[in-house]
Amino acid sequence: MLPALRPGDRLLLQYGGAPAEGRVVVARFADGTVAVKRVGERRDQGWWLLSDNPAEGVDSRHRGAVPDADVVGVVHGRVWPWPRLL
Repeated sequence: MLPALRPGDRLLLQYGGAPAEGRVVVARFADGTVAVKRVGERRDQGWWLLSDNPAEGVDSRHRGAVPDADVVGVVHGRVWPWPRLL
């Protein structure tokens, strides 16, 4: 999620929060990978999630849409190392 987030950042997460376009979420892809991604749009199969760094990240372009049940929660901000709302 560079440049918005870096490995090791601690996040404030609302479990079960409702995803919306442009928000950052924690989600589980079909292969079991848990990742932090930005919501692109709603599709028939679920949410289309995108990486902020498409050249490096793996997202719905590679793994497909994520069903509602596999969106763990909505990220509201980073609490460490520098607090920041997302």
